[in-house]
Amino acid sequence: MTTTTAYDRPRTTAASAARDLVKTYGSGAGEVTALKGVTVTVGSGELTAIMGPSGSGKSTLMHCLAGLDTATSGQIFLGDTEIGALSDAQLSRLRRDRLGFVFQSFNLVPTLTARQNITLPARLAGRPVDAAWLTEIAGTLGISDRLDHRPSELSGGQQQRVAVARALIGSPDVIFADEPTGALDRASSTALLGFLRRCVRELGQTVVLVTHDPSVAAYADRVLLLADGQLVDEVRQPSADTVLHALSRLGA
Repeated sequence: MTTTTAYDRPRTTAASAARDLVKTYGSGAGEVTALKGVTVTVGSGELTAIMGPSGSGKSTLMHCLAGLDTATSGQIFLGDTEIGALSDAQLSRLRRDRLGFVFQSFNLVPTLTARQNITLPARLAGRPVDAAWLTEIAGTLGISDRLDHRPSELSGGQQQRVAVARALIGSPDVIFADEPTGALDRASSTALLGFLRRCVRELGQTVVLVTHDPSVAAYADRVLLLADGQLVDEVRQPSADTVLHALSRLGA
């Protein structure tokens, strides 16, 4: 288990990438630069964790890569598609058709059942739902018997698993997860991370997650470390101990 500062590796095809990415908020004396020329490649078929101290820019980087926030300058790619060159309508279609999102707050529609929440992106896109894939996802996540329940009738862990199922149902190019275990107990967190790990290893899914927890990052193939808006280090094949060691050098 080694730590290295070589950020771009030719070992995998790029699923997502940023080049000289800068993101500022505000203007004048109140201007804050969240990202300062970040260049990074996310390998296809890998689980990549983004970590760093509070205010390091880790969530901003993920939001920019996912097309949820607009970069001030630089380039962002999803595969061969440059996100910054897309119109608003094209970007909306890209997020709907090629990306999956899992957020700590779940973002489920309260009036819809779990099944309807999971299939909502496909229905909005006018695509048929693969019933066999839905059955497999629900079974693996342990929510097969909860599909006809509304979010208010589900526990927090069950709601998060519904959100993961929704992200996976369309077999997206990349799944972005922002602190996906933050609202879960240890057992639910372990189950969720194990499933994401299985999706990467067995299905070739690409997952990018932001976390502050070294034990969560230990499920990743690669951990990117940010500090003060810059990419400063990475850990390959991480363990909780190697991640903690790397973070300690950043003062995190």
